[in-house]
Amino acid sequence: MLHSSILAPVVALVLWSFVMGAWLYATRIPAITKGKIVYDPHRPAEEFHAQLPAQVRWKADNYNNLMEQPTLGAGEGLNTGLAWLYVGLRIAHSLVQAIVNVVMLRFAIFMAASFVLLVMSVRAAIVVF
Repeated sequence: MLHSSILAPVVALVLWSFVMGAWLYATRIPAITKGKIVYDPHRPAEEFHAQLPAQVRWKADNYNNLMEQPTLGAGEGLNTGLAWLYVGLRIAHSLVQAIVNVVMLRFAIFMAASFVLLVMSVRAAIVVF
């Protein structure tokens, strides 16, 4: 059995992605039904999204955003702490974007998470290379 403390935050972020995916559909499907919105695959996706209320789109935007940056790392100790910090920041970013969508706050949290990911990536590169 492969066990490493660095895998726990990876699993946590994957599970959080499923939470956001469920939240996305829990808000999107009722909005589509209520608005009688019909998706036309021959039209740009932006036209479909524009028909949805902003608060519904925020969940989808965040879900897509979660897919853009993975958690990675090597080893334990500081790297595991950094990975958990990254996951915490990504969850905070999700909640801000999905609930209130204050862009400057969201951006600050995203940049902090990106910096943590950069540090983890450099530390992983030292191990790999």
